[in-house]
Amino acid sequence: MIEVKRLKIFYGSADRRVEAVDEIEFSVDQGASLGLLGPSGCGKTTLLFAIAGLITPNEGSLLIDGEKVVGIRRDVALILQNAGLLPWKTVWGNANLSLKLSGRYPAENAAAVLEELGLAEFRDSFPSELSEGMKRRVGIARALAITPSVMLMDEPLASLDAITQERIQNLFLELWQERRFTMVFVTHDIEEAAFLGEKIIVLSERPARIKAIVENPQMGPLNYRETSEFHRIVTHLRMVMEQ
Repeated sequence: MIEVKRLKIFYGSADRRVEAVDEIEFSVDQGASLGLLGPSGCGKTTLLFAIAGLITPNEGSLLIDGEKVVGIRRDVALILQNAGLLPWKTVWGNANLSLKLSGRYPAENAAAVLEELGLAEFRDSFPSELSEGMKRRVGIARALAITPSVMLMDEPLASLDAITQERIQNLFLELWQERRFTMVFVTHDIEEAAFLGEKIIVLSERPARIKAIVENPQMGPLNYRETSEFHRIVTHLRMVMEQ
């Protein structure tokens, strides 16, 4: 579904050139889940934004479903760190925003997603009236409303408390298993990577290069955190990160 070939991204030029991503290459099968794990500031978000069509690579190529990424695609959803809600719009207005901008989808999609995520009774509330966990769910609702084939997530659970993080990780897992969109998520949380990623790419310090690709075939059950395999994967990822 996603092919990244020898991708290089840098900012500036000459003596002010800053390398962000260097010779990254990987692929993601349709309906698979991939975690991009690396230290803060290593270039993970730059790479994700390139897949989203928000940044043009300097070298290499990006393909989604066999087509070159040349801008924003209507079948690709992006969830940001802070949910990206507009404070002057209600839950309904935020959840329905992508649909209104695209002009291609019925508003009933947003209504159904709000119901599914337990937000229907809050449709007339504003972001300032919501908890952080609920704000993240509104961001998820907006992304799901367009029925994406690819879901991109840029550390969507950053700054949440541990219990809320775990609950929304469980929600992401259930939604992915139910809808089978292709999921690529950025994180610096090792346990989150192990819980949500079928495959985890460990990136180096900037510029981002691939240090290791870790297969995680037993992920999927909600109780995976309690298994010895989960702890083995976490230990291995931590070892690779520290190398």
